[in-house]
Amino acid sequence: MIDRLAPPTQRRAYGRGGINRVESPWRALSVPYVSIMLGSLLPFLLMADVMPLVPPLGYLMFLVWRMMRPGLLPLWAGAPLGAFDDLFSGQPFGSAILLWSVTMIVLEIIETRFPWRGFWQDWFTAGLGIVLYIIAAMVATGANLTSHLLIAAIPQLVLAVLLYPLFARFVAWLDRFRLSRTRRIG
Repeated sequence: MIDRLAPPTQRRAYGRGGINRVESPWRALSVPYVSIMLGSLLPFLLMADVMPLVPPLGYLMFLVWRMMRPGLLPLWAGAPLGAFDDLFSGQPFGSAILLWSVTMIVLEIIETRFPWRGFWQDWFTAGLGIVLYIIAAMVATGANLTSHLLIAAIPQLVLAVLLYPLFARFVAWLDRFRLSRTRRIG
C-alpha cells in the first residue's frame, strides 16, 4: 500500500522485480515444452532440396534444455516430445520416441556420475549426442550407412555441433523469461 502512495522516484528505487511480484506458473511450466516443439517445427519450414542441411533443431533444443536445467524435464518427457517430433520430422513413428527417451536416460546417468560439469563438457556431450542421434536416425529410416551417405551428412553434423553455443544462449534467455516475475493483480 505504501508503495502505491510513494512518489514515482521512490517506486523505481525498489527495482523491476521487487515487491508484490510473482512468477507465472503457466509460463514457468510451458516455456521449455513450447520451445522444444517449435524447434521440432522449424526444420519443416527450412527444407533442403539435395541433401539435409538443417539439423534436428527440436532435438538440439531438447538436449540444451536438459543439459542446462537437469531437473526441469522429467525422465519420461522424451517420449511425448519425441512423438511430437516424429509427427513433423518425416522419420518413422517411434524413432524419436526411442532416441529421445534413451537420451534422457543417458543424460541422467551422466548427471548422477559427473554433477560438476562445465560448458565445454556439456558442449562435447551434446556434440557427441547429436552426432549419434543423426546417425541413429539414418539407421531408423532404413538407409544403408555408406561412406557417401556419411560424407553427405557431415555439413549437417558440423552445423548441429556448432549451433550448440547459440542454442545454449537462447535457452538461457528463455529460462530468464520463464522465471521472470509479473505484477500480481489484486
